[in-house]
Amino acid sequence: MKNSEQFTAGGADDRYRLLVESITDYAIYMLDASGVVISWNPGAERFMGYSKVDAVGRHFSEFYPEEDREAGAPLKALKAAAELGRSEAEGWRVRKDGARFWAHVIIDPVRKDGELIGFAKITRDLTERKQAEKDLRRSEEQFRILVQGVSDYAIFLLDREGRVSSWNAGAQRIKGYLPHEIIGEHFSHFYSETDQAAGVPREGLATAARDGRWETEGWRVRKDGSQFWAHVLIDAIHDDAGEVIGFAKVTRDITERKQAQQQLEEAREALFQSQKMEAVGQLTGGVAHDFNNLLTVIIGGLETIQRSKLTDTPRVERAVDMALHAALRAAGLTSRLLAFSRKQPLSPTQTDLNLLVQNMTDLLHRTLGEQIELEGMLSPSLWAVEVDQNQLESAILNLAVNARDAMPGGGKLTLETANTTLDRTYAESDSEVVPGQYTMVAVTDTGVGIPKESLRRVFEPFYTTKEVGQGTGLGLSMVYGFVKQSHGHVTIYSEPGEGTTVKLYFPRLRAIEETFPIEQVAHPTGSEGEVVLVVEDNADVRNFSRLSLTELGYRVIEASDVETALAILKSDERIDLLFTDVVLPGRSGRELADDASRVRPGLKVLYTTGYSRNAIVHNGRLDPNVQLLSKPFIFEQLAMHVRKVIDGT
Repeated sequence: MKNSEQFTAGGADDRYRLLVESITDYAIYMLDASGVVISWNPGAERFMGYSKVDAVGRHFSEFYPEEDREAGAPLKALKAAAELGRSEAEGWRVRKDGARFWAHVIIDPVRKDGELIGFAKITRDLTERKQAEKDLRRSEEQFRILVQGVSDYAIFLLDREGRVSSWNAGAQRIKGYLPHEIIGEHFSHFYSETDQAAGVPREGLATAARDGRWETEGWRVRKDGSQFWAHVLIDAIHDDAGEVIGFAKVTRDITERKQAQQQLEEAREALFQSQKMEAVGQLTGGVAHDFNNLLTVIIGGLETIQRSKLTDTPRVERAVDMALHAALRAAGLTSRLLAFSRKQPLSPTQTDLNLLVQNMTDLLHRTLGEQIELEGMLSPSLWAVEVDQNQLESAILNLAVNARDAMPGGGKLTLETANTTLDRTYAESDSEVVPGQYTMVAVTDTGVGIPKESLRRVFEPFYTTKEVGQGTGLGLSMVYGFVKQSHGHVTIYSEPGEGTTVKLYFPRLRAIEETFPIEQVAHPTGSEGEVVLVVEDNADVRNFSRLSLTELGYRVIEASDVETALAILKSDERIDLLFTDVVLPGRSGRELADDASRVRPGLKVLYTTGYSRNAIVHNGRLDPNVQLLSKPFIFEQLAMHVRKVIDGT
């Protein structure tokens, strides 16, 4: 007969016996009514160390420690099982060799016809679990002692709603509350009324519950109402199912560090202001020096004219030329100052840098002279840029002149163009650099180079390495200001004795638009009957404009302020052009032009200004469809601009 058939044929008792005999993880055995062992399975033999022969007939109390036997624990267990239907407990038990193990014990009474005939006993060895629990408790106790002993950090627990459930010595020291004063209270007590009203504590718990952690810095409130700057961590605590059951909160008082940072920032700001004032002082001194020289020439020339007789024509002509030359240099100086400060009004257009460099070749040859070899390295398929062409030509010419001066014995000047990309890594070295694609034009010479100690200062205004009288110190600062105002980037590399390279980077122009050359005006004079309304608060400038426009053939109407000009515009007077200063007393020329467009739709407007502020220039560029004649201007410039605006060319 097969084993399965024997098991089935033996009936329920045999099946139960075979099942019990096969279990080795539990000690399962029977006791008679007095507690004597009458059966013994392999699990009992493995746990207790007794063989079945040795165990059967022993009283089960022998498996208890002596102290438990003396206390009557075995008999109490049997009595509890008989009376309650089960006795369940954990405790130390003793093996045959005297070793102890931690056991989970169940004793159930066995009855027949209602009469107690014995007990069924199941024992499981939980020593490893007991040791793990002991180790855990020891670890938790050590951690509790550690946390309680920490005084530099406030470490405490919150329940799900944010109520304080534990409080360490650091929390007491930093926040000022004793444990019994704060446990059970909501942690929002530590936040200012403003933060509480803004829901900051609630946001902190929600963030920690969602992301696992909330980390922040901010002002917190002590028990006495004083505030401190805190670094705060809130970590969510989850149960085995992943549900949030509370939060662990760590707070550190970093008020001293915050104050140190503020002091450092204040020191940096003070240093920056000091350096700025030093730069302003240097700039002011340089401007005063150069303007005083120029004004000396202008005043001297005008006085010479004033003293001259009508017959002394050559002397008057020399004085006029001298004064006019000095005045134009003064205008150039103010233009460079505006370029350095990034305040000059730019009129950028789509530009091919290769074509611009090629068109400058003749000018550069004349400027550099025969001793300087000029070489071009122009990249094919060069990206277009949007830049003020006149200003860029001035910048390249400026760099070329510097290069020529650095090669007194002759040398080579190389103009190079290329497409390039400034990545994020490079941009980290300069906060004003935007990562992206750029078109580059470089000017390289084989001159004497620039000393290392001077290289970092070359873009400063009025800083120059040239001898006295050989340079203003505004050339490179003007180039720097123009490139930055064009949203570009500029670098300079130099080695003494090896030469210098200056690279100008301009953002790539994505949208390519068709451009058309502007036709030059053949006759920049006024047509019969054309009227110009001149609005200028400076009487001398207004008189100059009136005299010049009258000489050009225009009829001129004058106004010194916006209200007077508006009154004229509302009259029946013919007006072909509004020529207005941008900066006027009270309201600006831009506001006047806006009002004028409502009074006389389609009226042509030409602005003039020495400094545009933000009325018609934004982000360094003229507003769309704005026409500007920058002060100071000369007769020919006035004639060309007025004619161009009236004709709409």
